[in-house]
Amino acid sequence: MLYQPDIAKLILRISLGVLILFHGIHKLIHGIDGVKALLLSSGLPPFLVYGVYVGELIAPIFIILGLYARVASGILAFNMFVAIYLAYGFSLSTSKFGGLSWETPLLFFIMSILVILLGSGKYAVNSK
Repeated sequence: MLYQPDIAKLILRISLGVLILFHGIHKLIHGIDGVKALLLSSGLPPFLVYGVYVGELIAPIFIILGLYARVASGILAFNMFVAIYLAYGFSLSTSKFGGLSWETPLLFFIMSILVILLGSGKYAVNSK
């Protein structure tokens, strides 16, 4: 009775999609100048900043719906990997609360990898 892998996959997809979507909506409303500055300071071309919209607005919607969720999660995982690199440089510094300073994007990265490995489950637009 407690073994419900499709419900677990649905909860994982909705949690990941909704939580990252808030970040994307914030960037849509308030802009992406901070991300652009990180890209420029790393010597990367400024047009790459628009990948943030793909990774934090479009991909989460696909993940929530379960529509090509593995592909969308791959895009989000790449987005989080790059975000960790640009913002934290993979340093092992801790926050004022004792946790790893980049634990939130790391959790999004791990959740994305889990969706890639597990798939959408049966409660998805294109379930497999």
